[in-house]
Amino acid sequence: MLTSFSNPFSLAIFVVSFLFSLSVHEAAHAWAANRLGDPTAKFAGRLTLNPLAHLDPIGTILLFLLGFGWGKPVPIDEFNLDNPRRDGALISLAGPGANLIAATFFSFFWWLTYQLGNNSLIVNNLMSGLIQLNVILGLFNLLPVYPLDGSKILVGFLPEEAAQKIDNILKQRGILILIFLFLPIFFGQSLIDLLIAPAAKSIINLLLFWAKIS
Repeated sequence: MLTSFSNPFSLAIFVVSFLFSLSVHEAAHAWAANRLGDPTAKFAGRLTLNPLAHLDPIGTILLFLLGFGWGKPVPIDEFNLDNPRRDGALISLAGPGANLIAATFFSFFWWLTYQLGNNSLIVNNLMSGLIQLNVILGLFNLLPVYPLDGSKILVGFLPEEAAQKIDNILKQRGILILIFLFLPIFFGQSLIDLLIAPAAKSIINLLLFWAKIS
């Protein structure tokens, strides 16, 4: 999620959109864990949309330096879960799922303001930013690469023997795979661009079209 910070207005929209999208993502993990019997994240103060509860120091610094960042992992105690692998996968799925639901909600809200005569530059840019960042964050985290949510979702629904082997491989080499995915080795494009950009663009365009703002 890269952006140009040369324009203070664009920077403000990006930061607000990113922090809210991140808060939705992490709070959804905490909510799902609590619903499935593990209140650890709730007691840690993570069941909130307050971005201060979810910020990671390094991830926040990189957000301003590179336009890309991350939040603190939500604490999970698997001993509180009835079925740790399945429930862990559902908890992981809650984050990206919440982002896509949020993007759909903001599309509807934008459409509603448009019907009420909205012509505000701030509202239009903020809604666009919230839709785009939620879609991108949701799809990115669905990649089956450790430590992203997609790896835990994959492991959670595979047969136990295969899940253990895949989990070990992903944990040992996940960071290297993730770095490789970001390298611009395909005619200046990264695998992240090739894997996420087409799907993200299609979903974003659909939501913007539905909001009657293109």
